[in-house]
Formats: sequence, structure tokens, C-alpha cells
Amino acid sequence: MKKKIVLVMLVAISVTGCGAGKEKTIEKSQITNPMVGNNINSDSGSDLIYGGDPSVLVDGDTVYLYTGHDASTDKEVADSVYNIPEYLCYSSTDMVNWKSEGTVMTMDTVKWAKDDQSAWASQVAEYNGKYYLYYCSWDKTGKQSIGVATSDSPTGPFTDIGQPLVKGNVTKPQLSSFNDIDPTVWIETDETGTTHRYLAWGNGMFFICELNEDMISVKDQNGDGEITSGNNFAEADIAYQKNGLENYTEAPWLYRRQDENGNYYGDYYLFYANGWRENMAYATTDDLSSGNWKFGNIIMTPNATSNTNHMAVFDFKGKTYFVYHNGSLPGGNGYRRSACVTELNFNDDGSINLFEETAAGPAGTTSAITLDSGKALSHEGFVNSSADSDYPYTKIKIGLDIGDSENDNKWVITAGKADPSQDPYVSIQSENKAGLYITANKDGSVTLAQDTDGSDKTAKKQTFKTLEGFDDKDGVTFESVSQEGMYLCIKDDILALTDSKSDAATFYIK
Repeated sequence: MKKKIVLVMLVAISVTGCGAGKEKTIEKSQITNPMVGNNINSDSGSDLIYGGDPSVLVDGDTVYLYTGHDASTDKEVADSVYNIPEYLCYSSTDMVNWKSEGTVMTMDTVKWAKDDQSAWASQVAEYNGKYYLYYCSWDKTGKQSIGVATSDSPTGPFTDIGQPLVKGNVTKPQLSSFNDIDPTVWIETDETGTTHRYLAWGNGMFFICELNEDMISVKDQNGDGEITSGNNFAEADIAYQKNGLENYTEAPWLYRRQDENGNYYGDYYLFYANGWRENMAYATTDDLSSGNWKFGNIIMTPNATSNTNHMAVFDFKGKTYFVYHNGSLPGGNGYRRSACVTELNFNDDGSINLFEETAAGPAGTTSAITLDSGKALSHEGFVNSSADSDYPYTKIKIGLDIGDSENDNKWVITAGKADPSQDPYVSIQSENKAGLYITANKDGSVTLAQDTDGSDKTAKKQTFKTLEGFDDKDGVTFESVSQEGMYLCIKDDILALTDSKSDAATFYIK
């Protein structure tokens, strides 16, 4: 997706204290990823709401976004514990402005669930005017199972039917206690007028079945009165499919393209998490019941701030969107995730190319930061690692033209994290390594780093005051908020801090 590059207006607004340069306000990107969670529910503007495993329902002219509510404490994060007590919903009519619709279901209302903090991945579907929340959680036997809850509204409340839709001990083979997670739904009427209601899911294994007209029970394909699991629909009601699903991990999402009149055409797509840390990939088939998938491509590498990922793909007002999650909010990680979005583009043959995550999102703006020589500030180029031990990223070099691609020198400039009310304060986030900010370190180095703790101290390290350029008032010089009197400079083509005004760099923002 091409990003819009705008010329930023530089406006002097006030004068600082003795010996300092004049403060200057520069234009900031007002709309950025994550889509929701960044103070959306807060009257005070200070609370963050984390939520992962996003799913989307388009209902008329409204997009509904659903997430689990990631509430893990620091100790739970350290112990690798997901604490997800409920499902949240947000709505939008323009994919830019989002309204919180609140909680749609809490796990303490699900009688068959083992605990009340395991609201794992879900998807909502509408059928004949009623809404169905398909989700997964631990049952009382210690296995993940697929549940379903119903509502008369896309914003809930949803009421569980009282028992799992698919019990975790039914699917075969049994490879783990969490094979049965991450449900996705596809409803379509074929050319004969027959409506098919597909439900698919799985971790390490991909299962698919058809649902009955009631949407809350599995279709008995062979009419033997028993719901069984096997390799295909000829021998069972729940089919285990694996052909063409290279390195399938979890997080399946079924999708098919639509023409300008809303009619489906072409192959079916299965988007899924691939490998560990999780890439995003897809496969295609011309028949969901056949089990014959053709692997397409890895389309997104592991993101820079979360070990998992989970997508939703949908069409809205003539565009296709790809929603995913990362840990880019302050204090975020693989257990405190946030939903993000980018536009998804198809090649003429239906294939999809590799693309990167985006801090700006479809509605934000990116900036180039250059010297008067034209050399651009960039971070070193790298592919996010598959090794958990390499995270979090805190020491990525920043310098002049040291990136590997044009996206490595794109930045998203936002209000300063330390105090958004201060107009001259800014924070500068990498566009393609979302959640990694230019950070002033005590040793005088400046690196690209994740905000892992969400503390005031980190916020100050990642906030800079913008001043009239010391060499040219039409440019801008950045002063560290955490270390007053220290300025961004270039030493041997690498970004650093200096206490010398004569060494401080003057940058130009476009």
C-alpha cells in the first residue's frame, strides 16, 4: 500500500527559557494504528484497553470489530498467562473513527468454561437477522472447545447456549489440549440455491464442518445420528484438512472476493498464522469441502512487538482490509495486544504480495526526516526474528540512509507520549516497525525501542521537544524531554545525543 507523504507545516509558537531555542510545533499524524484501545474508553485520556485476536463483522453500513480484553498483569505476562475475561466490541462507519460498544459477553456467564479468564479468539456472524458469537475457551475437562452464543444485536449481549458447539475431545487426531481454538465462519448460497454454513478452526490442525440451519449445531453429513471427526466429509461430519496448508499454526480466517455488486467470485482464501513467531500466510481452494488447498504465500512476517498474530479480512465500501494484532501500545506484548488495520491488495491473478505492518494505518500520515543534504533518517533494515530470545527490540540503530528499503525511512510523528497536551512535544514511531520509537538513552545513544513497561520514564525517553533549527529556523532541532539540554545529532552517520548546540542537527520534515 502506498503511503501518503505530506509537506509538514512548521510554525513557531513560543519561546523557551534562557539559552534555549524557540519552540516550534510541527504537524502530527492524528489517526494511527492501533485502531482502538488507545484511550478510546477513557474520559481522562490516560487508560489503555488492550485486546487481541481481532475479528470483524460488516453489517449494513457499519463495521463491528470484536476483540478479547487482554487484562494480563505484569506477573501474568512474565508467567505466560493469558487473562482475557470478556469480549469487547467497537463500531465504525468510515474505518477511521471508532466507537466503543462495550462488553458483549463475559466468561463468567459460560457455565461449561473451566475459568472466567479465557475469552480466546472469536468471530461474529449474522444469519437470518440473528447474531452468533463463535468463540473458544477451556472446558471443564481441560480441553479447548468451540462455543457459540446468540444475540439479537451485533453489540450483544450474547448468551451462551449452555454447552460447547464442538467439544475438544471429539476432533481426531488428538495432538494437544488446544487443537480446538480460533473459530472462523463462512456463509454462502451456491449456484443451486443451497446455503452452506461453514465453521472452521484449529491449532496445529485445521478442522472444518457445516452447521445446521439453527447455526448452533454441527450438520450430520451422513445421517447416522452421531457427530464424528475424520479426514473428509465422506467418512465424517468434521473434516481434518491438511493438503496445501504449509506450516499451518492457528488463527484461520475464511474469505472470498466480491465484485462491485457484492457477488462472490473466484477461489476461497484461508488466511492463517504460519510458523513461530507467527507469519501471516494464505492458501486457496475452489471448494471448501474438498480439502484440496493450494499454498499461496507468506504475506506478513512476525511483527515487531507480539509473538502471535491473528487476522480478519473483509470488504467495506469498495476496499479490502486486513486487520491484525500486535503489542504496539505502551506496555504491550504478546499478552497485551492491540488491533491494527491496513488495506489489502490483490494482484490480477488473485495472489497477494508480502507487505509490512503499518503504524500510520490507512488514514494516518508518514513523514521523511532529512538533513539539508537530503540524506534521510532511517533505522537499520532487518526482518523481525523468529526467535523469542531476540525480543523486545530496544537497540536498533538509527542513522542516515542505513535502511534496506524505502519504508525504513518513513516515520509517524504523533503527540508526545510524555505529555500530549504540550504542542511542541512529539514522539516518533517507525512506520514499518510499529511500536518501536526513537528513544533517548542515558549513555548518549539513540535507538529504536519498544515501550515495554508503559512507564512515565519510558514515555519521557521517547518524547522530544521540537525547536527552531539551530542552523536554520525553517528546520527543526529535537531536544530530549528525559534529558533536558541534550539534542539529537549525527555522529559518524548514526543518530545520537549531544549537549553541544553547535553539534545539534537541524532536520527537515516532509
